[in-house]
Parts: sequence; C-alpha cells; structure tokens
Amino acid sequence: MFAPRTTPWPLVALFTAGYLAPYLLPTTVGRLDAGLPLSATQAGAVGSALLLGSATAGFVLASRVERIGARTLARAGLCLAVLGYGGAALTGSVPAVVAGVIVGGFGSGTATTVAATRIAAQQDPHRASTLGLLGVSALAGIVYLTVPHLGAGHGQPLAVLALTALAVWPSTGRLPGRTATAPARRAATASPLPHPRCGLLLVAAMPCWSLAQNALWGVSGRIGLTQARLTEAAVGVVFAVALGAGLLGVLGAGALGPRLGRAVPIGGGTALIAVCIAVSASATGPGSFAAGEIAWNALYPVVLSYLIGLAASLDPRGRWAVLAGSASSLGTAAGPLTGSLLSAGAGFPVMGLVLGAGLLVVAVPMTAVALHTGGRPPLPGAVRRRGGTPAAVLAASTGTPSGAVPPIGAPEQPVVEIEVDTPAVAARGAYDTAGPLRSGGAPGPAV
Repeated sequence: MFAPRTTPWPLVALFTAGYLAPYLLPTTVGRLDAGLPLSATQAGAVGSALLLGSATAGFVLASRVERIGARTLARAGLCLAVLGYGGAALTGSVPAVVAGVIVGGFGSGTATTVAATRIAAQQDPHRASTLGLLGVSALAGIVYLTVPHLGAGHGQPLAVLALTALAVWPSTGRLPGRTATAPARRAATASPLPHPRCGLLLVAAMPCWSLAQNALWGVSGRIGLTQARLTEAAVGVVFAVALGAGLLGVLGAGALGPRLGRAVPIGGGTALIAVCIAVSASATGPGSFAAGEIAWNALYPVVLSYLIGLAASLDPRGRWAVLAGSASSLGTAAGPLTGSLLSAGAGFPVMGLVLGAGLLVVAVPMTAVALHTGGRPPLPGAVRRRGGTPAAVLAASTGTPSGAVPPIGAPEQPVVEIEVDTPAVAARGAYDTAGPLRSGGAPGPAV
C-alpha cells in the first residue's frame, strides 16, 4: 500500500515568507517613491536591491543547507528578514531604508533557499510548491486590500514582510537540524550536478523569464495610477482580484499535476503571459488594465509551479531547484529597474511589447528542456514504471536490494519480449509430490 502523503506545512510557511517580498513589489516600490525623496527610477533601483539580496542568498547557500542545517539556516534568514524589513519600516533615512531592504532581502532569500531545497526532496515537490504559491498569493491579496487603508508611507508593506517572517518562526522547530555527514553522504554531496546541459539551459533562461514578469509587475502600480487613471484603492482591488485569480490558477495547476507533462504548460503558458503583458502595459482604462493584470496573474503562478517542478526533477537533492530559483531572483531583481528605465524612455506600451517579445524568445529553450526531460519521472522519489507502480515501493515490499532500483532520472529500459522454450518434462517420478507439468504448462496427475 502507498504511504499517505503528508503536507509539509513548515516548508509551505517558509516558502510563503520567502516569496512574499517579490509579490508585494508594486506596492513596496510605489510607496518608496511616494514616501521618500526618491524618483521613480531610484525607487525601482531600491526594489531591485532588495531582490538582488534575495538572489545572492540563494547562490551563496545553495550547497550549504544540509551542512548548516535547515532549521538553523531558516531561523537565521527569518531573523534577518525581521531586523532588515522592520528597521527599514521604522526609519525615514534613505540610506537606512536601502540597507534594511537589502538585509531583509537576504533573509527572504535564505528562507526561500531552505524551502526550495527541502521541497525538492519531497515525494511530490509540485504539490508542495503549489501549496506555497497558494499561501503567498492569498496573503499578498489580503495585503493589497488592507494596506491602502492604513495610511500613506513606505513602512506598511515592509512591516508586513517583517511580521510575516516573525509569524513563521515557530514552524521552523519541525525542520531538521544539522546531522553528522557520513562518508557516503559526503561523496554524494561532492558529486557533480546531474543533467548539466538541461540544468544550465534552464538556469540561463530563468533570469530572462523572471525579468520580463517583474519589469511589468514593478511598474504596474504606476500604470494603473497614471495611464489607466485609477486611485490607489482601486489599483489595490485590481491587484487583490488578480492574485485571487492566481489562487485559482494554482489550484488548477495542482489538480492538473503532470497530466499534460511540463512542455505544454511552460511553453504555451509563457506565450499567453507575453500577450497579457502587452495588453496590461498598453491599457488606458480600468477595464483593459484589470483584464490584463487578472489574466496575467492567473497564468504566472501556473507556469512558475511547473518550472519549479522541472528544476526539482533534474536533481532530487534540490541543487538545480535552488540554482534556478536564485537565477530567477536575479531576473526578478533587475525587473523593477528595467521596467522603470524602459517605461521612462519609451513609454508603457512599447515596454510591454519589448517584454512580450523577450518572453516568446525565452519560451523556446525552456520548452526544449521540458521536452527533453519528459521521459523522466515527474516526481523525485517516486520512480514509476509503465503500469504506475513505484519501483521503490515494489522493492520495499518484495525484499529487492536497493541497488536494483534505478536512480532518479534514469531512462526506462525498453521492454523486450523473450521467447522461452517449454522445458521437457523431467524424468518419471521427479515431481511425484507436486505433479509434473505437461508440455502445455498445466499441472498433470501424479504418476
């Protein structure tokens, strides 16, 4: 029988705390612009600095989670997030705010790194990442509905980030600590990354994919306020509804699972996102702005969940997942500044066309990786053969040595039919106790 799937709620909570900063980017950047003596481009640069700190944490800590311990590292990241975001929320000094958001961003990236590493080791990483996206979408939607009613200033969204990190702290007690590393485990840690070509291609494509998403996301608030002529409260409602659509998209992705593979959701979804970005950036009224933002936010988490699952499938130890996530954070970090520069130099509609065209180009290598890895098992830890029975479960139930189970990601061996001649019946009396076998294979009477 199959073991029941347990929901890794500590990882979901940690994932939510780490991913919340990018989700709140529009209101964070917009309020930095309004509450501090910063231009729109400078506020975008501060948002990029926040996300760059997050990406740096991923690259620095990707291979150190097991060595340091998930619990210790997660708590350190949450502490940095509380101190950094909380300090930035309480001060009006621009240098102190910049330093605070960078420290807080490094803390968010640390939490995301631990969550991504542990999620990749789950039996169903797609389900765990989907639940994490559900959590962060729901929380961000609530924030967008409430923050406009809490007064002006840059401190409210930063305070939300700090309080979320503080609330997630108790759940880290269920994460594993640092364990002694056996010689075999050390050898596995030092082993090269599997599937290097696919992994490097995915890591190279992720910054471009994320940059296009967050270049628009970082200036969406200004598009709604200036070009679509909405109030801040109305823009917050649009964002909340859009994130609600994202919740539905994540639920759909979780229900769909690996049924369509990964190539169709990643390639087709990215192409649709490109269209939505162009529509949203060229919106001149509330209807077109809301339609573009809602459709885009419904598709974005769906594609992201499949990209996370694709990266996790390349290495069950989570190294490609962390590297792809950190590369994505680099694009996310450059997004606000890129969007500010493009919109200031060419206008919002041209910016949307440029970003959409870039997404169509980058969809090609990501789809190629998904197609190339389509024969590998969709869920690390569950090596499935034709017929649907996990080989690992069969091995555990029949006493097969663990070495007989193929490694994760190994291609399935072709089924070859072998003709076996029926052996001649043994000499008379050899099977008197069990009954000899006739040439047709049916048991015969004892002689």
